[in-house]
Amino acid sequence: VAQQNFIKGGINRVILATDGDFNVGTTNQSELTRLIEKKRQSGVFLTVLGFGTGNYKDSTMEKLADKGNGNYAYIDSLREAQKVLVKEAGATLVTIAKDVKIQVEFNPVQAQAYRLVGYENRVLQAQDFNDDNKDAGEIGAGHSVTAIYEVIPPGVKWDQPGIDALKYQGTPKANPETPSDELLTLKLRFKQPDGDKSSKLVFPVKVSDASFNDASENFRFSAAVAAFGMLLRDSSHGGTLTLEGVHEIAQTSCGEDTEKYRKEFLGLVRIAG
Repeated sequence: VAQQNFIKGGINRVILATDGDFNVGTTNQSELTRLIEKKRQSGVFLTVLGFGTGNYKDSTMEKLADKGNGNYAYIDSLREAQKVLVKEAGATLVTIAKDVKIQVEFNPVQAQAYRLVGYENRVLQAQDFNDDNKDAGEIGAGHSVTAIYEVIPPGVKWDQPGIDALKYQGTPKANPETPSDELLTLKLRFKQPDGDKSSKLVFPVKVSDASFNDASENFRFSAAVAAFGMLLRDSSHGGTLTLEGVHEIAQTSCGEDTEKYRKEFLGLVRIAG
């Protein structure tokens, strides 16, 4: 139906509402994936909306949305439906860039080690960044993406469980002879929704001397959400994190919260506790 009513230069998208348990029509996941990839190449994108609790297949829906140059969301209430389909309709339905890739290079003068928090199933190989044949994510109008890194500055001792101490070099130290106020360089590569050749943007990011408590409310709240996810997954990188600490950080960084989403997050933390 979407192909028959295709509008050149318009929004051509299938919205699939499902619990992820495909038992009618094309039920084989491999066949379904191939069908979605074929339609993606023709300019028809996919949005997957998840419903239900009993046999909900989250991983299946993420995979299908990924193959369909689309996105997916879990609809657990009328409020969430309004958020996805009304307030964020542009980000959900209007693709402004496809195959979006981000590559980060940290400056060794400012960082002796770093770790991306989450996104384990979205990591690309370094050589994939410049490969236009490699499929990546899509960005919708008004859509924003947040990535959080844990960074260890030079001169700070840190434990690496299971790894012996180095014999020929010690803890890296900042070199004052090669000063630099850049923490990292961020590279962004993307294609136009109907294009096949990517463009690249490069942004240097400078070091900030602001403490965590002086950071923006958005930054502190994002850190609280990431910490909450690590606790739920019982991450080995959790350190001294506690649910009480997460709640305190989130509570002091809610800001105006006009849509009450942050207040809802506080409720989830209390339930987990």
